[in-house]
Amino acid sequence: MVRVDIDAFSTVNSDRWHRLHVLAHQRRLSGVEADELLRLYQAASSHLSLMRSVAPESALTSSLSATLAQARTRFTGARSNVMEDVAGFFAVSFPAALYRLRWVTLCCAVATCLISSLYAVWIGTNPDVLRALGSPDRLQKYVNEDFINYYSENPAASFAGMVWTNNAWISAQAVALGVTGIYVPYILFSNAMNVGVAAGQFAAVGKMDVFFSYILPHGMLELTAVFVACAAGLGIFWSVVSPGPRRRVQALADEGRSLITVALGLVPVLLVSGLIEAFVTPSPLPVWAKITIGGAALAAFLSYMVVVGGRAFRAGYRGDLGEGDAGYREIAA
Repeated sequence: MVRVDIDAFSTVNSDRWHRLHVLAHQRRLSGVEADELLRLYQAASSHLSLMRSVAPESALTSSLSATLAQARTRFTGARSNVMEDVAGFFAVSFPAALYRLRWVTLCCAVATCLISSLYAVWIGTNPDVLRALGSPDRLQKYVNEDFINYYSENPAASFAGMVWTNNAWISAQAVALGVTGIYVPYILFSNAMNVGVAAGQFAAVGKMDVFFSYILPHGMLELTAVFVACAAGLGIFWSVVSPGPRRRVQALADEGRSLITVALGLVPVLLVSGLIEAFVTPSPLPVWAKITIGGAALAAFLSYMVVVGGRAFRAGYRGDLGEGDAGYREIAA
């Protein structure tokens, strides 16, 4: 008798359930169809509750439950598809975060150039320091062979992948560990010191032109990306030091969400610099052509930061999630 009742109930309502199934799986809904979906969902929910009170486990209740779950995702699930989210990230969120960091990025660049220059002058003009780095034969081998061969001793494709993943990992660490307040200065100083030591050895033998011909094509974009990552890490750290009218935990959450986007956005930027380092830097192209390629890549990135980022920033974007995804805020004194 129970089976006959359920079958009759199903016969009466099957058309509405089928319509709900169609609307739940339809790619786009008009306003009228969205209203219809909501009405059918409410009715089918009541039907499922009634059916489960009679026959909790049946193929019909399972099928209707799956249809309701699919319908529920249409008005409570994601508001956009993946491609729309990716486009929004690179058109709004990432450039807005870059624009916020423009002055700190410049400070990181200036500090690095200053430290590198001091090391280069110190090593290049002080024979005692130069001897401490190794013998004259080792110096000649480094300047004439090791430094240059580094860019071509491995297949270009694998070398590009190696430097890409290494730089992306360093940048991610700079952003994630910037909250410590120690890691970012350590990265900046270590990087500046290494560049300065290398430059000093080339300066000592009068081959600074060779040094710049190999470091500039990829280094302009690569180092700028690292400076941006360091600026993001410092921004997260400063949110704890000076949270403003927010609680420190809230300020850290806000800045962490906003600036962690930098680590993700720099991945394709560092891919470009890795390709330049692997395919352009060791190539037989004239030096002016290689530097022009690197300069064009840097100019494109800076234009993206200032022009696209400035437009997004003035529109009110900061790189953070939307209010619906970031969660509710708690009022605090």
